[in-house]
Amino acid sequence: METYKKELSENYSLEVSQASLESKDYFLAQYSVSIKGETLDFSFFKKGRKKAWMTVFISEDTKEAISLPHAPFGGIWIDSKLISEQIAYFLNLVLDELKHRDVKQIEITQAPKPYEENHDLIDYLLFKLGFQARKILAHQFFLGKKKIKKMIQNEADKFQRKTKENKIHVNVSPIQNFGFLTAIQSWNKERGYDVSLDESKLISQVSEFPDRYFLISLEQDGVAFAYTLAVRLTENSLYYFQSAINPGTSVKNAGEILLFNLFKLAGELGVDLIDLGSSDHPDSPNHSLMFFKSRFSNDISNKVTWFRKL
Repeated sequence: METYKKELSENYSLEVSQASLESKDYFLAQYSVSIKGETLDFSFFKKGRKKAWMTVFISEDTKEAISLPHAPFGGIWIDSKLISEQIAYFLNLVLDELKHRDVKQIEITQAPKPYEENHDLIDYLLFKLGFQARKILAHQFFLGKKKIKKMIQNEADKFQRKTKENKIHVNVSPIQNFGFLTAIQSWNKERGYDVSLDESKLISQVSEFPDRYFLISLEQDGVAFAYTLAVRLTENSLYYFQSAINPGTSVKNAGEILLFNLFKLAGELGVDLIDLGSSDHPDSPNHSLMFFKSRFSNDISNKVTWFRKL
């Protein structure tokens, strides 16, 4: 489709276009979708300046709009200077445009607050517009570039000692091959953890964005016994995506050693926040994992998936 701009008043306009995501910081908006449909950008302008935007995929068969399928989140992104009335105006414009395209329902997974500072206001407005919360995940974070560096400095001696005592070699690098995925799934399955990892999608993403993915591995005698996969979701964030430890290892506190090296990587990249992700069983919180992460987090924020029929 061609880009078109709808002039709403002297001050406001809405632009709808085929998604062009090169300028977006959140690279997973380019997440590949195998089903038929189109991905659209909705951009809201005030006095010629873009103030709000949202990307949705519309399924050709089901006429469902999703922001964004298969990605950790999508949702609405807002300039901090927009007031609530203007944000609600933009949301209603998007809903009207989707109805005009015969879309039957919409699902939005809104980014947690450390990614989008207007998180609480957006969630409130979605609720008031008739959206229902379909899923809520609590993400644990460590926030603050200076605090990350201080954490590394305070803990460095202890973790260097643990690494030396256990004769561990730590390797942090871009992904060269995908053999580690088999180990991650096997080890987590043996521990009774969820192993729902879509290898083909991950391989596609890594191939398209090799500079955004990092593999941290712990080795003894040249054999890896623990892995963590980290993703630079945005320029200022590092996401703790996948992790696994061989149940047969004799190394204690391997999980902590992995996370410390994740912090070191975050410090080298100069990011402002580390996203440790959610901790959930299928039907309940994973309290033991949340407790483990609490030592490496200083904030928590919900990622809410909203749903509404149109």
